[in-house]
Amino acid sequence: MNRIAQFNVSRDDDMYTAEGVNVPVVTQAHTFQELENNIREAVTLLLEGEEPSTFGFADSPSILTSFELPTLDHGRKA
Repeated sequence: MNRIAQFNVSRDDDMYTAEGVNVPVVTQAHTFQELENNIREAVTLLLEGEEPSTFGFADSPSILTSFELPTLDHGRKA
């Protein structure tokens, strides 16, 4: 059983997007804090009325986000 719901987070223009790695969830927001709230709400709604084991989770899974940073230009002068 998984104890962690994993999300990859990216930023494109003015929107953050979180895509579930091991959960069928995708959500967006204008700020990272809004995105955090959206992820929590989406996972709560997904598990509402269901046994977490239906989705391969132990009770009360934690949430882990991985954030993609823009490419660094090594050796370039600003």
